[in-house]
Amino acid sequence: MKYNSEKTVAVLGGTGKEGKGLAYRWAKAGIPVIIGSRNMEKAKEAAQELNQKLSISTLRGDDNLTAAKIADIIVLTVPYSAHRETLEAIKSVLAGKILIDVTVPLTPPKVTKVQMPPAGSAAREAQEIVGDSIEIAAAFQNISYEHLMNDNDVDCDVLVTGTSKEARVVALDLVKSAGLIGWDAGALENSMVAEGLTSVLIHINKMYGSTHAGIRITGVTR
Repeated sequence: MKYNSEKTVAVLGGTGKEGKGLAYRWAKAGIPVIIGSRNMEKAKEAAQELNQKLSISTLRGDDNLTAAKIADIIVLTVPYSAHRETLEAIKSVLAGKILIDVTVPLTPPKVTKVQMPPAGSAAREAQEIVGDSIEIAAAFQNISYEHLMNDNDVDCDVLVTGTSKEARVVALDLVKSAGLIGWDAGALENSMVAEGLTSVLIHINKMYGSTHAGIRITGVTR
């Protein structure tokens, strides 16, 4: 499945800062977006907030399962503590869809230390939960939400890994639609690098008094 603007994107955990920021960027680009949450009312409130900010009425909110049923592409932006529970709840409706996992396995309070699950990464853990038949990409782990809710250029690249080139192409198209620069970073096994970098960036933020450290790929024509 190649992404096009007629495909609906469900942002699960879309009431959080990262999810809301991505939803804002995609809705602004004209992509049909559903904000999903465990709490349907919170999802509707978040959708209304973004509709008002963008002067549109196309964003909608619903519970995670309903949003996942309706959408063609599911973007998972929940905290790691809700990762397994959310995937277990929606895995029955994922057939024929692409899952893009934004989750980073941060374990408070040691968020500046890389802590990978036994599967190797949150994205590989997602694959174990939903099964090998579901196409999965991992992306957006290193983008500070502070970049997403405004219209400025983002000084940070996006590494995209996935179970297939097709899954990575879909994710890369969504990266571009969000106004970001993405790179095909290979197989889903490589997702541990992007996920681990998040803890490094949090440490750098704390060390140097920033809030939005990011990464850039150099030596390749952009």
